[in-house]
Amino acid sequence: MVLNARGLGGAAVAGAGLAAGAGLATGAVWLWRNQGAVATGRPVNEWTFTHMSTLMPTDTVPRSPRPKPFVRRIRTLECSYEFGGRRHTLEELHRRTHTTGFAVVHRGVLVHESYPGRFASPGARFQLFSLTKSVTSMLVGIALEEGALSLDDQAVSHLPELAGSAYDGVTVGHLLDMCSGVGGVEDYTDPDAPIGRFERAVTRGGSVLDVLRSLPRAAEPGTAFNYSTLDTQVLGQVLEAATGTPLARYAARRLWDPVGAESDAYYFLTRGRPRTALGDGSFNATVRDLARLGVLMAHGGLWDGRRVVPAAWAERSRGGRDCRTWRSGPWAATCPRTTGTRTSGGRWAGSTGPSPAWASTASSSGSIPSRTWWW
Repeated sequence: MVLNARGLGGAAVAGAGLAAGAGLATGAVWLWRNQGAVATGRPVNEWTFTHMSTLMPTDTVPRSPRPKPFVRRIRTLECSYEFGGRRHTLEELHRRTHTTGFAVVHRGVLVHESYPGRFASPGARFQLFSLTKSVTSMLVGIALEEGALSLDDQAVSHLPELAGSAYDGVTVGHLLDMCSGVGGVEDYTDPDAPIGRFERAVTRGGSVLDVLRSLPRAAEPGTAFNYSTLDTQVLGQVLEAATGTPLARYAARRLWDPVGAESDAYYFLTRGRPRTALGDGSFNATVRDLARLGVLMAHGGLWDGRRVVPAAWAERSRGGRDCRTWRSGPWAATCPRTTGTRTSGGRWAGSTGPSPAWASTASSSGSIPSRTWWW
């Protein structure tokens, strides 16, 4: 009986081990399939959005060999705002929006900086999501000035692998103004939507090119605005092809070095090969270095008197989108209230006037990784 008991016990242990192994395997499969939802959902996303280099391949944008730290005159901001019928403090805003990094630059001086996030700090590099689109726009403006491409260039003249797709006939200008006519409304709740298939290709080693080639034509190019991450992805790849330079290297030479960036930035890359930077959303940088780009644009593309971004491009970015295409597309209800034919374009939002103000935020899944204000 004792021997039998031992035998049964061993079998039970072995069975339990097999069951545990099967459970772990099932859990691993589930985690792989749902990694995006887990990584970008609270509270995990506070760690994710400051550690993308741990999760994905990257291409470094080196800090400037001549870094130029901001002059610092830090003070407490005595300000409040009204929402929901009562007044709120800045700290309440941070708590409500899960802000993790916040900075204010006034006339080139860093006057306020705070890092409410658990993993945030002045040295943390934040996943900037669609703020990457603004960086891509600046780089395109520089490349246009250098003659590497033009607004009238066909996307397929630089990316022949898109010939025969819905992007055949789309110009660089169409991509910049998100009026390519390719794809539909960017729906993150539908796993079968183009943006969902694109994200899976990026994170699971699939083919981004296959996703881009599969997109349908929804409107004639140049006729209707539709917010499109994928348009900017194509734009980033066009820029790389036109300059013969990876985005990270081009950004380092044309932006990061000239503005005296204090810290390395990076693009995370697709898991699948060839590794591809996401000109639409994979730039990661510190809050302070992000502020430099706002100061640069607030000064019309000048940094310390040196021309970095063409003046005409900075002006176009402040007010360069044709409202008529916006009113014709699926985003018509969100068109800015204006009686003119132009509104903010080129992947930037700002105000006009003698003292232009620029603001940037990045948000996803209920968390705002960083906020930067400059004027």
